[in-house]
Amino acid sequence: MTDIIDKAAMALSAGLMLLGIVGLGLVELIAGQPYSPVPITNEAGDVVATPLISPEIRTGVVLAGIAVLGLYAAYKIVTPLAEDARTGHETVAD
Repeated sequence: MTDIIDKAAMALSAGLMLLGIVGLGLVELIAGQPYSPVPITNEAGDVVATPLISPEIRTGVVLAGIAVLGLYAAYKIVTPLAEDARTGHETVAD
C-alpha cells in the first residue's frame, strides 16, 4: 500500500512542477514575444503586450507540486514503520 502512495506522490509532485516550469515555459516560448512575465506598456501607459499564461498560474502549479511533497512528507512522518522494519537482525559471532 505504501509503495502505491510513494509512487503516486512522487509522480504527481514531479508532474506538477515539470508542467509549471518546463511545460508552461515552452508554451510561452512557442507563443512568441513578449517573453516578459509582466505586461509591456508603451510610453503613454497603454498595455501593448501581455504574457499568454499568467505568472500567478505558473507559480500556483509549481507550489501545488511542492505542497504535494509536503503532504507526502507529513504522511511519512505520521505513518508507523512496519513491524519487520523495526526489528533488527542479529547474527551470532564466531
